[in-house]
Amino acid sequence: MQITRQADYAIRAVRYLSKQGLNQRSATSTVAREMKIPPSFLAKIISQLSIAGLLHTSRGARGGVSLAYAPGEISLLDVVEAIDGPILLNECVGDPGSCQFVDDCAMHPIWTDAQEMLVKRLRETTFATLKN
Repeated sequence: MQITRQADYAIRAVRYLSKQGLNQRSATSTVAREMKIPPSFLAKIISQLSIAGLLHTSRGARGGVSLAYAPGEISLLDVVEAIDGPILLNECVGDPGSCQFVDDCAMHPIWTDAQEMLVKRLRETTFATLKN
């Protein structure tokens, strides 16, 4: 499994904003430059994170983007799912009926456990806990 480049960029952007502080606005051009994110791609990401309620955006001379919550209240899972949707290691984990072998499958419990561990780890990792 690999997260999308868009989710990776979203994590970088939120991480940058978390270092700025809760009530600090940053210009999207600054975020793009500092985090090496293509500006047009960042605009789409900011929009998705704003729709998900993780960021506030404002236009104008004093506009910019800022966190909607304290860094300790935003998890990696929040950001990844805002961009990529729910994490699903295998289709059968989300919809056991999608596989004809689910009742006799040695892999199903492994996929389910692995997904639970990954989701738990991402949920427990907030932007306040990330270093550097």
